[in-house]
Amino acid sequence: MKRLAILGALALMVTASGAAQAADAAAGEKVYRACRACHVIDKEQNRVGPHLVGIVGRPVAAIEGFRYSNGMVEWGEGKVWDAATLDLYLENPRGVVKGTKMAYPGLKKAEDRANIIAYLEGAGS
Repeated sequence: MKRLAILGALALMVTASGAAQAADAAAGEKVYRACRACHVIDKEQNRVGPHLVGIVGRPVAAIEGFRYSNGMVEWGEGKVWDAATLDLYLENPRGVVKGTKMAYPGLKKAEDRANIIAYLEGAGS
């Protein structure tokens, strides 16, 4: 039984690794278009949402002067926006962070999330 659990975990890791490798930043740029109404990625300018310059690797709720919701501040304590955290949040922002100001319902397709994360990693950094 333990052997099957280990094999299952390894298969999941390989699948997740393959999905990350297959991510397409150009496709992610297209997915990002829905984010432009509230977020800027090419300059440190906040809109309704905080700017996304250098988001990958940045602590959560760390933009000086941006008024984050209490829910985001509490949830983000000690967290960094890495691929796993972005993936979790982008799938269902309101489900992950109770009281977030982000009205966007989320990206349900794992491929879209992987692509936008690849785009965020390369753009505005």
